[in-house]
Amino acid sequence: MKIVGIIPARYASTRFPGKPLALIAGRPLIQHVVERCKAARLLQEVIVATDDPRIRDVAGKFCRVEMTSPDHPSGTDRIAEVVQGTTADAAINIQGDEPLIDPAVIDAVAKALANAEMSTAAAPLRDVSEYDNPNVVKVVVNAVDRALYFSRRTIPYVRDAASRSVTEQLAAFPFLKHLGIYGYRRDTLLRLVKFPVSPLERAEKLEQLRALEQGIEIAVVRVNYEAVGVDSPGDVARVEQLLSGAK
Repeated sequence: MKIVGIIPARYASTRFPGKPLALIAGRPLIQHVVERCKAARLLQEVIVATDDPRIRDVAGKFCRVEMTSPDHPSGTDRIAEVVQGTTADAAINIQGDEPLIDPAVIDAVAKALANAEMSTAAAPLRDVSEYDNPNVVKVVVNAVDRALYFSRRTIPYVRDAASRSVTEQLAAFPFLKHLGIYGYRRDTLLRLVKFPVSPLERAEKLEQLRALEQGIEIAVVRVNYEAVGVDSPGDVARVEQLLSGAK
């Protein structure tokens, strides 16, 4: 299976305009992400998908760049446009704001596509501050690690521990938080973007629910990985410190 890694990159950002080009330890954020992706064993190619010539000009120095329509409503649509122009059998959608993404996580999501139309990753939820945080998406899975549901609410509701502290509730059930990386088989991706926004997707503002509502199974690989994203200029120094510690 030929699998490509695609990194959607937009210049516009409410909290951090020009974020993909922000310098981290002397190199653009997008370059750090590309280099991590290139370290993954199962990706045949890494592509940056953008609608901004400033990102194209910078990223084109270290990887393939595809210019895409500025009218895409989501990163998934941008990924689909790029996939249509390749001979890839599958694609991994990788967040462009995680300069410390673990290549092993990318490979795990890619490997899961051998037996699933879509795949993603989840990690144990251990941080008390993330328990009720709607920006930390939770996922529940079945006995063979296929997604049953994703929600911004904390799921499942542990009835017997509901009146206890958050720490005790976390100890009562192995909660999983969803990581924003997706694998798609080619035909599945091109089919998915043709479906209209689904009711659950509209309610939760989570694109992956469209796939579940259309009967597309999503394999969930469990990883021990803590995502470190760059959401605002203040995150740059923190990432630089982590990069220094990794050397």
